[in-house]
Amino acid sequence: MLVSDAHRFLFVHVQKTGGVTIDGLLRPQLADARSVDGLTRHARLDQILSAEPDLGDYSIAGIVRNPWARLLSWWSMVERFRELAEQGAPKAQGFLSGKGFLAVVAREYADFEAFVLRGTLERPRLRTPQLAYLSTPTRRADFIGRQETFDADVATLVARLGLPPVAQVPRDNASAPRDHRDAFTPKMRDRVAEVFADDIEAFGYTF
Repeated sequence: MLVSDAHRFLFVHVQKTGGVTIDGLLRPQLADARSVDGLTRHARLDQILSAEPDLGDYSIAGIVRNPWARLLSWWSMVERFRELAEQGAPKAQGFLSGKGFLAVVAREYADFEAFVLRGTLERPRLRTPQLAYLSTPTRRADFIGRQETFDADVATLVARLGLPPVAQVPRDNASAPRDHRDAFTPKMRDRVAEVFADDIEAFGYTF
């Protein structure tokens, strides 16, 4: 996440939605940019407000993504780290030899089908709706952009903060584009629809 007290602004970083790009874009321009002590960068809004209740009065923003495309992007990151590790890249080897989430996923799920069908059952992080990151029973993000309209929504976010317009939005930590519809069997497709029903209803996503 990213907090600016001067701008009374909180950005909630949902995994695989472009949050690394937004952080890299905004943090250098917000002199007081900070995180919330004790929380990971992917903390949910309820966790953030539990740690710092006053942030509920700030302008809150986040980005969401088509759930099927998001899971494919997540798996593509795992594959990328595997390939780099096999090529001898020290950073990737370090990640995959550890006890972190990425290492566990890479070891336990041999392919994308297992990642979707078993992973969403066994790993709470993989089945948490994006809406759960961006809302609580009493508060919801004021601005929810979409990865599908990323450039336009980043421009809107920058304008809301009163920052200079961005000539070209970079792509940090991005996987190579793939059509998610080619990667899912009917059973996998239906599993995602079940797990992320809240996102599909809230944001109107379709396969």
